[in-house]
Amino acid sequence: MLRSRLPAGPPPGTLPVSLHEGRTLGITTEIPASPAPRELAPAQRSTAQQPPDDITRGLFSSGRRMVRTHPLATDALLAAVLLALSTEWLAGSGFASLRSVLIQTVLIAAVVVRRIWPASVFLFTSALAFGQWLLGFPLLGDAAVLVALYTVAAHQSRIRALLAAALAESGAVMAALKWDPAGTPQRSLVFLTATVVAALFAGLAAASGRQYLDWMDERARRLEVERDQQAEIAAAAERTRIARELHDIVSHSLSVVITLADAAAIVGRADPDRGVEAMTEVSEVGRRALADMRAMLGVLRTDEPSSALAPQPGVAELGALADQVRGTGLAVGLTVEGTAYPLGAAAELTVYRIVQEALTNTLRHAGARHAQVTISYAEPDVQVRVTDDGASPRDGGGAPRDGGLAHAGTEPGTPGRGLDGMRERVALHGGVLRAGPGPATAGGWLVEASFRVEQVPA
Repeated sequence: MLRSRLPAGPPPGTLPVSLHEGRTLGITTEIPASPAPRELAPAQRSTAQQPPDDITRGLFSSGRRMVRTHPLATDALLAAVLLALSTEWLAGSGFASLRSVLIQTVLIAAVVVRRIWPASVFLFTSALAFGQWLLGFPLLGDAAVLVALYTVAAHQSRIRALLAAALAESGAVMAALKWDPAGTPQRSLVFLTATVVAALFAGLAAASGRQYLDWMDERARRLEVERDQQAEIAAAAERTRIARELHDIVSHSLSVVITLADAAAIVGRADPDRGVEAMTEVSEVGRRALADMRAMLGVLRTDEPSSALAPQPGVAELGALADQVRGTGLAVGLTVEGTAYPLGAAAELTVYRIVQEALTNTLRHAGARHAQVTISYAEPDVQVRVTDDGASPRDGGGAPRDGGLAHAGTEPGTPGRGLDGMRERVALHGGVLRAGPGPATAGGWLVEASFRVEQVPA
């Protein structure tokens, strides 16, 4: 069975039948409205996953469930009722005899296995009814032929149903001409033909209803599989996002800390004051990194109030980022071109992380003395450009700039996840990222990202 939580309007493929959007005709389903739905209490789950009482306790539902669970017992009960009525009619007629009772009993007894062998039971009852016609006495038990016709129409193909109906109609014509059950041959023919047509269409309607219910069950199973797949995709995307944020925070902060610690070790003996200043900056960078990690991981705690979480960094924090990197001895220039306009939280975070990762790679791999950050606005486009004057692989120096501290314990120059993370961020906005050696005349390394803010959902 299926459980689904839907947004305010049900998407295609669901049939809302109550205040619970997405509930489908007694199929217990709820599709999540968000990647991280709130977990229901046990009592709420048990209520949400149960179909309405008026459906589960209805007479039709109970009868249908009994027929499906105990088909032989149900057909045996049907045969017993039909045999009792037929025997009572036969006892009051002038055709009662041991032979007629035996034929009627065998005729009706075949109904018990009608679901197992629908076509065989119909042919058997038709042959027995024809033998009874040759013997010259009518029986109310001939209704077993109509029951067998209904079964063929409900469980066999349309062609078999029509062939069975044609055979039953021929028997109706023969009975109308020989016994006149309605008083005249014409009225008898109309009456018996009506019973054949009713049995045929009742069976066809039952087949259509069963097919519709089977289709509903199959659709429910597909929706359940789709819901599970969507949940897995959402969980994987969330894991990727968390890993990317952790990488950006840890990679940048540790690169700054390592650079400052190395500087403190070098100048500590010759100039203790500058060594102390460098170690103080190490402490501040470490505290800021720890605060950023707590703020990011806090969203994973259900008991953490949302008001306590700090907003994600954006373009406004690029100045503080540049100052932090300058503390390591790398000169960083920050230039804004064009008229700035609101980018939105997601786009601003992308700009900040690209600059952060590019400067981190410069610190770790380039041996550069100067880096330049340029933010260019041309609404609705924005371009981020980070260059440095360090050695590049084209010049035969410097480590490959695949950047980042994606794997603990890797040596400098070991490929990480930095550039991959930048590409993923830019791709989310439909943009492109270029990372490689700078112009031949300038040398160094270039990271350039361009994307259009209009493509970011509001």
